[in-house]
Amino acid sequence: MTSGQPGTGNARPTPAGAAGESQPATTAAAGTPTQPARTSDKAPAETTADQSPPVGGDTTAATPNGDAGADRATSGAASKDTARHGDKQGNAAKKDDAAKDSKPAKDSDPAKDSGTAKDAKADGADATDKADSEAKPVGPERWEAFASAPEPRPSIFTRAGREVGRFLIHEWTLAALGALALAVLMTWPTLRYPRYTLPQDYWDPSLQAWQMAWSGHILLAEPARLWQSNTFFPELWSFAFSDTLLGYAPAGMLGSGPEDAVLRYNIMFVLAHALATLGAYALARQLGAGRIGAAVAGVSYTYAPWLLAQAGHLHVLSNGGIPLALAMLARGHGWSLRHGYRPERRHDGWVYAGWLVAAWQLSLGFGIGLPFAYFLAGAVLVTAVLFFARRLRTGQAVPFGRRLFAADVLGGVLFAGVGLLMAFPFFKVTELHPYAERTIGDIGLFSPPASGFVTAPGESRIWGGLHEGARAALPWHPEMTLLPGFVLYALAAGGLFFSVWRLRHRLLLLAGVLLTMVFAMGTRFFDGTFTYVPLFEHLPGWSALRTPGRLMLWTTLLLGLLAAGAVTALTDRVRELTAQRIPSWPGPWLRMATLLPLLLVTVEGLNTTPHPVVPTQPAAMRSAEGPMLVLPSSQSLDQHVMLWSTSGFPDVVNGGSGFTPRQLDDVRRVSQSFPDQTSVEYLRTLGVRSVVLLRGQVAGTPWEITIDAPVESLGISRQEVGDAVVYRL
Repeated sequence: MTSGQPGTGNARPTPAGAAGESQPATTAAAGTPTQPARTSDKAPAETTADQSPPVGGDTTAATPNGDAGADRATSGAASKDTARHGDKQGNAAKKDDAAKDSKPAKDSDPAKDSGTAKDAKADGADATDKADSEAKPVGPERWEAFASAPEPRPSIFTRAGREVGRFLIHEWTLAALGALALAVLMTWPTLRYPRYTLPQDYWDPSLQAWQMAWSGHILLAEPARLWQSNTFFPELWSFAFSDTLLGYAPAGMLGSGPEDAVLRYNIMFVLAHALATLGAYALARQLGAGRIGAAVAGVSYTYAPWLLAQAGHLHVLSNGGIPLALAMLARGHGWSLRHGYRPERRHDGWVYAGWLVAAWQLSLGFGIGLPFAYFLAGAVLVTAVLFFARRLRTGQAVPFGRRLFAADVLGGVLFAGVGLLMAFPFFKVTELHPYAERTIGDIGLFSPPASGFVTAPGESRIWGGLHEGARAALPWHPEMTLLPGFVLYALAAGGLFFSVWRLRHRLLLLAGVLLTMVFAMGTRFFDGTFTYVPLFEHLPGWSALRTPGRLMLWTTLLLGLLAAGAVTALTDRVRELTAQRIPSWPGPWLRMATLLPLLLVTVEGLNTTPHPVVPTQPAAMRSAEGPMLVLPSSQSLDQHVMLWSTSGFPDVVNGGSGFTPRQLDDVRRVSQSFPDQTSVEYLRTLGVRSVVLLRGQVAGTPWEITIDAPVESLGISRQEVGDAVVYRL
């Protein structure tokens, strides 16, 4: 038997009992440099019998032709006794069928083996010292040239760039940028000539542009005079004659003059649309909707066709704080419509943020802020009742936490405080002008019929022309065309049967839709006896809301949530189908099909809103001394005068709002004969120092004849300034 010849196919591994121990000693005795052993990919190297590590880094590989491998590892001839001893050990290993065992053979002498091992270790140490000086060290470092270079530590600029990149691709960054881009496109051409045009018309937008300018100016100059504005001179609390948009005061601190006021209004007009989209998107996402479903909710809430008729009412369009505050409060309390209450997700920081946003929304005006305040109060009451009812029923305390409770208390106090501070001037106005209070008859004039829910305003690009006949049948169509969108109706109806929301939640959303529709009808639903009238008579401040149709805002939001549930269920189902298909070639097309509801909702919100050019400020307004009266004076013309007064904010008798003070009525009546002795004396009694008569507006008025009459006998002076005549009293 030849077990050590190279090239034999039936060679067996050489046992590590004797031959493995003798090889290092033999190599050292031969005095030849140690050569690195070649190892096999298929079998690991065997260790010596006493489990001592290889000496000098040399290892004998246990390959199928083991003796040949031993011969290659050994330089110099081995003695006959050593070879014979190796053959005996090889035969013993064959009989024992334990070639992989490293145990010593039975007939080996332990004492001899021990001595041999010691000699081998000593000789191996000498060999190592010699090899270190003659050959390259054998070890892991031999492969370092083939290892990948260590990744360099990124610089501070690289790390900052990565953080910026992660921020830019974050969901909420993309949602905010998408909402802003969509707002610019859907409101175009608002930003085409933002210093010279206004959306819808130039009456109410002029008033609201003045409101923002006044609040920003006076808070910087004389905050105590906030509610005593420069218009309606010499009336008190005149800033509270209509909704104030006080929350936009920081924007009003930038710029001055009419052109800057118009620019500011147009920018806030676009940003209001973007915030509404983002707020409704955030609410739907927090409640459990997917991204596309939440986008449908956001777009349908902001660009519902009925809101196109409100393009001239920025205080109505500035509604994004409502869904955004609700989303933050729900997130802070760890609650969602899809997953219920999850105490581990509570975070008091979001609760504080939610109450702050809610207070800011209330500061924009009570027209839509007051229903929001009552909704929050009702939600807090219902939540408290359910909380304690569950505790009594189960006998277990539901986790809530002191920090969350403190956040709700402090946030609620802040919200209530802002509401009271805002309400106080309005109560003063009601006290000074009791005739300004609404009656149930006034509410009836603006209450829409049921047909209004399927009628679009004329500004709707899709339905405006088709619904012209239906609008003609409405008494006051700007406030009675309340179509939220036929696509939204269809998606919400589908959401009743196919949705990610639970059945009871779908039914609650449906009940909310029907209830808000009934209240939006005002006195048209059984004369409002059981719906709107009790609110009008018993809820503080509700009597000031003369347009019930604006409650359609809540209907639109609830319909959007129903639609979001349906679209989310659709996208989830498409994702499951594409994951199961092999190959999944229809996958991209199916995913693109899920964008169809979003596309349809967006298209239905397209508009044809006009953007008229704002009348230019007369040069006389910049030189006349206040307090002044600008003639002619009327509700619509005075709103222009308010905008023009943003150059220095002189006191002006003119003003336009939701009601007309009796004193202003008297001024308009007496000044019809100006300039004459009676009107001059009356205006002097009020403290008026200048009267500006606009030549371009006198056609068909009494001033068309008297504008060039001499005034020396009246004790006043007259001066031509541009296209106006300035009288100094």
